[in-house]
Amino acid sequence: MMTTSRYMMLAALLCASNAQSDEVTEQIDAARGAYESGELRNALQTLQFAEAKIQEQITDRVLTLLPEPLGGWEAEAAASESSGMMAAMIAGTTISRRYFKPEGPEVEMRIMADSPLISMMTMMLSAPMMMQADPNSRVYSHGKNRGMIKHDNDSGEVEITLMVGSRILIQVTGRNGADQQAIEAYLNALDIDKVEKGLLG
Repeated sequence: MMTTSRYMMLAALLCASNAQSDEVTEQIDAARGAYESGELRNALQTLQFAEAKIQEQITDRVLTLLPEPLGGWEAEAAASESSGMMAAMIAGTTISRRYFKPEGPEVEMRIMADSPLISMMTMMLSAPMMMQADPNSRVYSHGKNRGMIKHDNDSGEVEITLMVGSRILIQVTGRNGADQQAIEAYLNALDIDKVEKGLLG
């Protein structure tokens, strides 16, 4: 969570700009007024609202980076699974999109930033013995990013999980006959560097 000083720095930077007034700048202006009046809790809560709205804008931009359906595939609209500031604090930011062929295979891509799952994945990658305990899982790499691949023999699902830096996790799951090749095709279609910059830059 941001400290009060970080909120006031954010307010000063945005209020100093010549950007057209919108919901965010109005809340920042209101927070500044509350702060100058000594209403510190009100100022903090108002800036938290502004922060949540800025996060929504960041998420909306990153949604556009999820790949379009490949040839012969269809896709649902990209979606964000985080809702508001409290959800983002608890579970981070998650965006996803489902790709499918009618009555056939489907691939789901999920990108998580600041998720509790990241610490679990970091632990598994630093202790290969933990991964070896599951015969369906093995170490996997995609470019410069490390992760794991899991084949679930019971459900037929194939899932690739990648760590991107220390704060982003990418999961691509194939179901209903979608194999590793289909999953990797969608991974190759994703510009991971742009996603990382969009979420954290």
